[in-house]
Amino acid sequence: MLSTLVFAAQTTPATIDWNPSVAIVMIMCNLIAIAIGRYAIQKPGQGPDLPVPQPEMWDKFGVPELLATTSLGHIIGAGVILGLGNAGVL
Repeated sequence: MLSTLVFAAQTTPATIDWNPSVAIVMIMCNLIAIAIGRYAIQKPGQGPDLPVPQPEMWDKFGVPELLATTSLGHIIGAGVILGLGNAGVL
């Protein structure tokens, strides 16, 4: 058991450091998730509204929708960043 844990600790891949290209990938993943969520959420506008002015086409996009879509965007972004980092692209 102990040898398995030591072996697992030695084979853990290194992750890449933060840099502007990592930030751009995360921002793009969040924007894609927001765009998908804008049309996929079935009952928009159920919670509080965003405290900033919004364009007319985003009138029913409130705090719950923003939190849900950016949470999904961060999950997708983490996977994309890890994948691109392991592939050597980032």
